[in-house]
Amino acid sequence: MVAYIRDMAVEKNHWLDEGTFQDGVALCQTIPGATAMQTAAYVGYRLHGVVGAAACFVGFGLPAFVFMIILSAAYLSMRELSAAASLLEGLRAIVVAIIANAAFKFGRSTLKAFRHFAIAGASALLFALGLNPILVIVAAFCLGMLLLHSPGGSPVVRASVSQGSSSRAILLLLVLVVAGFSLLFVASRPLFDLAALLARIDLFAFGGGFASVPLMYHEVVGIRHWMSSQTLMDGIALGQVTPGPIVITATFIGYILKGPVGAVVATVAIFTPSFILVVVSVPYFDHLRSSAWFNRAIGGILCSFVGLLLTVAIRFTILLHWDFKSALLALCAFAALMMHVDILWVVLGGIVASLLIPIVRQVLGVA
Repeated sequence: MVAYIRDMAVEKNHWLDEGTFQDGVALCQTIPGATAMQTAAYVGYRLHGVVGAAACFVGFGLPAFVFMIILSAAYLSMRELSAAASLLEGLRAIVVAIIANAAFKFGRSTLKAFRHFAIAGASALLFALGLNPILVIVAAFCLGMLLLHSPGGSPVVRASVSQGSSSRAILLLLVLVVAGFSLLFVASRPLFDLAALLARIDLFAFGGGFASVPLMYHEVVGIRHWMSSQTLMDGIALGQVTPGPIVITATFIGYILKGPVGAVVATVAIFTPSFILVVVSVPYFDHLRSSAWFNRAIGGILCSFVGLLLTVAIRFTILLHWDFKSALLALCAFAALMMHVDILWVVLGGIVASLLIPIVRQVLGVA
């Protein structure tokens, strides 16, 4: 999605030059949150300040939200049907492949030395032993500062937006966020708890949307028991069908728990920290990237997510009911992702295969 945003902003419309866009990508990869959503907001910020960032952020995420609402409603009404059950079983196998592939890609790009592997391994062990993943991230933050070497310098983000107007817009945004959470606290404590949890998950999702998966799993399934692991896997799979980031799974969680209102609250909550971090960080990003301590800490956090994703992939693997169809779909999906096939096509192919394999086996008389 970042590549598509670059084509739109740099090549087709010439809104930004290549250097300015790459600075924004570096920023969005450094701060927590959904990278593609934040990159879209960054483009808007460069063009029209905070208002432009909000327009791009909402415009980029709205189609995924609408798709996920439709899919969540269909999921609740049809998941007991035999065809839907077969489909969801196949998609769960694909989710295992998706998470395993994410862990592999995180590891390949992040783990370069023994220290990196040590932090990733320690994170996986601590998470497997039941430690809260946020505490694991904090521990990795500290280990990164102590053990890792600082990477080389990064490009400086180019400031172009009026700081005065941006500061006023950011202040207004923060007031609205506080007012919104206060209203939820008074009107509906369950909705407030849902919003607070998802906002906290987004605040610690360093490295992009996939980093939110271990946090969601721990909080939604392990601690609060709001849904089963299989249901969360279904939500992750449906999230990959939509034209948006994986954290749109939050919409699914909200819909399952509290219907359409819960979906709206969950979606706003999971994306609000990402948006605020972008518009607040742009003017100061060059100072952060020049800090050796900051770069070491971020390196430690990214290492921890390799361990966290690997642990979730193993847990999903253990929980899944494996048969010939599931194993075949998981292996094919993993191989396709390793060959850089777009994840949307992998999921859509899995949908078709999940529906066709039982029919083919029935025709051939295979048990």
